[in-house]
Amino acid sequence: MVRPPERCALSRILIASQPIAGHVLPLLPIAQELARRGHALRWYTGRKYAPRVTAAGAEFMPFVHARDFDDADFGATFPGRDRRRGLRQLQYDVRQIFVGGIEGNMDDLRLLQREWPADAVLADQTLVAALLHAEVGGPPCALLGVLPLGIQSRDTAPFGLGLAPSATVLGRTRNRALHWLTQEVVFGGASRDLAAACGRMGVRPRPFALPPSPHLMLQPTVAAFEYPQSDLPPTLHFIGPITPPLPAQLKLPAWWADVLGSPCPVVLVTQGTLANDPRELIVPTVQALKDENLLVIVAGAGGLDELPANARAAAFIPFAALLPHVSVYVTNGGYGGVQSALAHGVPVVVAGGSEDKVEVAGRVAHAGVGVNLRTARPTPERIRRAVLAVLGDSPQRRRAQDLGAEMRRHDAPDEAATLVEQLAGTGRAVESTLSP
Repeated sequence: MVRPPERCALSRILIASQPIAGHVLPLLPIAQELARRGHALRWYTGRKYAPRVTAAGAEFMPFVHARDFDDADFGATFPGRDRRRGLRQLQYDVRQIFVGGIEGNMDDLRLLQREWPADAVLADQTLVAALLHAEVGGPPCALLGVLPLGIQSRDTAPFGLGLAPSATVLGRTRNRALHWLTQEVVFGGASRDLAAACGRMGVRPRPFALPPSPHLMLQPTVAAFEYPQSDLPPTLHFIGPITPPLPAQLKLPAWWADVLGSPCPVVLVTQGTLANDPRELIVPTVQALKDENLLVIVAGAGGLDELPANARAAAFIPFAALLPHVSVYVTNGGYGGVQSALAHGVPVVVAGGSEDKVEVAGRVAHAGVGVNLRTARPTPERIRRAVLAVLGDSPQRRRAQDLGAEMRRHDAPDEAATLVEQLAGTGRAVESTLSP
């Protein structure tokens, strides 16, 4: 737990994020806490999220030179993206959305700094322009992890491959080779694009990789969930998960009493906001468990046809209300949802193959808090076996409960706000007191 100083001068803090739900939402509680403490906030992101920004207490600043987009319809702004799957879609996203947006983001950040000199920037880790801007005289930059920790390490394979870590001599040799292959071949186009963009922006060229911040890094989990690394940067702080609070206007589905009075274990299945074709995971899970003595709750996919008698569905269910009643969480690996489940001590069954989900699944297995099905389209029988394996007094449940207890010792918005305050107030790197 980070303890705030007795007094802290008020600062100007710019928040910057990609206009993607999983990148905006984790920043909201931190923004609310900074605003509560009296700091002046501006938030640079896409227009879709303007209402969320202003409700959090920040002044909205739109993408101007950078290309804005709707994360519910990537194809409208990035033609051809939706025809790709797996690695090809990830390569496209990195090159077109993230690297492709850096120069526009940089132009916007420079303009914002001239108009409103910020003392520090708090950015989601994929808005790399905030870090590059700091390198050429902009304010110091704190990065919030919205994905599993993916910075390059001698002890881990490149992010996105879903490989287990290895710190042996052979493992580190493997890791070096794969880092080179990933940067030069798999993401070679993105690396060349980034190097050219860096030259035009007047910053040091570098290959594509998730960058560390020399000023402050905030990772919203606990170290025990992450792969062990002997070369963690000193500016990295594990702040515990950022879990969604109960909505002010709590709207529960008509069948909510079934959850409260269920005589059998409750299984929650969801696919998040992006990879949400229900045929991949939700439908097979419902089929897998239809004859089991379980209550199956489907979140984020209302209107499914022919639900079995033991299943309920709704387009939205507040996880803060539901998770205390859940025994198993089945997911395609959304980072925030997994953290929320573990914070409640709920073991996880993961079936993910897109975005960062293979990395989330790998960490679930490595931490011993669930089962990695190693596919985005598992069969009903594999799902059934995995769910039954983690029910009851399973090793995965015990480990999830231990991890949840550790997570609940943190207050992520409070800790993050205190660390960002320190960065803004001093302008110097904020190092962790924890050794790797």
